[in-house]
Formats: sequence, C-alpha cells, structure tokens
Amino acid sequence: MRVVVDGVSVAIDDNPILNGVTLAVRSGGVTGLVGPNGSGKSTLLRCLYRALRPATGTVLIGPDEVWRSSARQVGRRVAVVTQDHDLDNDYSVRETVAMGRTPHQGLLDRESQADRDIARAALERVGMGWAGHRVFATLSGGERQRVLLARALTQQAPVLLLDEPTNHLDIGAQLELLELVRGLGLTTIAALHDLDHATAYCDQLVLLHRGRVIATGPPADVLSPDRVAAVFGVRGAIAPHPITGRPHFVTAPPA
Repeated sequence: MRVVVDGVSVAIDDNPILNGVTLAVRSGGVTGLVGPNGSGKSTLLRCLYRALRPATGTVLIGPDEVWRSSARQVGRRVAVVTQDHDLDNDYSVRETVAMGRTPHQGLLDRESQADRDIARAALERVGMGWAGHRVFATLSGGERQRVLLARALTQQAPVLLLDEPTNHLDIGAQLELLELVRGLGLTTIAALHDLDHATAYCDQLVLLHRGRVIATGPPADVLSPDRVAAVFGVRGAIAPHPITGRPHFVTAPPA
C-alpha cells in the first residue's frame, strides 16, 4: 500500500520539528528514514500512525487521509513498533500479541478462534512460538522486539512502521530482526540510526536534516560522500560487504 506525505510541518512548544516534508513511498519494499539526532525521523513516523497531528500538510495511507480516518481504520492499515512500550507488567507473550487484533474487534467482542490462530501464526513467523506462556517482561531485549513485531503482524496491516527497531539490541539480535523485517513483504518504513543497516536492508532512503527532506532514493544515491560530509560531518563510502556482498556503509573522521 502506497504512503504519501505532502507538505507536513510540525512544531512542538513553538520549536519547528518538521518543515514542509513531502515524500512518496511505493507499495512493498523497505524505506529507511535516516538523519542526525533531532532531524525529525520519529516525529514523522508519529504523523504516519496518527499519534501526532501535523500543523500543516496531509498524510495518505493508500487512498485515505490519516486524520480523516478513525483510529480503528488506521489501525487496520498501519502497524507500528515504537522505541518505547509500557508492557513491563504481567501480560503473557500470547496476551501481548493478541492485542494486535484490537482494530478488528468491536468494543464488546471476545477473542475468537480466528484471532487466536492469527496471533499464534505471527509468533511462529518471528520464531517465538515457544514463548506464548512466558511473561513478556521476563524476555531478553531481542525476544521482546520479536514479540512486539508479532503483535504488529497480528494486526494484518499492509503498512509496517518501525522506530529505531534495533535500539538496545546486541549485534546478533539486530541482524536477525532486520533479516526478518526484510522478508515480510510489507510496505515498511523504518527510522534507523545505523547507516550501515540502512544501506544493507533498505530499498530506498529518505534523508532528513533539520526537519527537511534532503534527498530520497537508493542508498548509494542518498548517502553520497558530499552529502554525508555535509549532514553528518564525517567521511562515508559504500562498498560491497566482504562477507555478504551487500552494500556496506563505512565511515571515517573528517580529513
């Protein structure tokens, strides 16, 4: 499903965060939002999943404008895994994943067998089928991220949003999660801090700087040496990875 952002601006406490952001994300594939801290990546994602209303501009998910749709309608089209969550409680993994069915249920609806089957299949897909009975708060960081991804998949939404999904994970868990996301086949938009991950796993990048879109396109085009120097203040280059052969982004201090 296509995602279109047109002229979106956001200010928080009179501080401009996004300034006239316009971009189009084609259906399918993985799009990475990259940029220095404070460039507006997370704020843009919040506009996409209806958590933050822009001061100006529109956000379309498919044919529908997000802020002219109900939260339930948006929940059927957009699933999100945020950096922070409030699930350090006694919910089981199965209960946590089942929350993803909420947009498909009425206020008084009980969980159906179909809901349970969908949640179980999502857990299996992320390799966490064994953990349904575990308390979510007892899992490792990597396991928690997989469960939260399973909850998102349980929504059966065509668009998946990820806000720094590899934060606080060890390198093995980071790569496992990115490989998993890459293989889902959903229209995926991910805010990523690591430019090497963005280069290796994204089909296209959107480079944000000071609340504006600086460039969009394939990673090799967006992360040109001149642009990397201007935005990040380092030298950067893309070369084949010596092990995987995928594009590999390397940096060095300024000359």
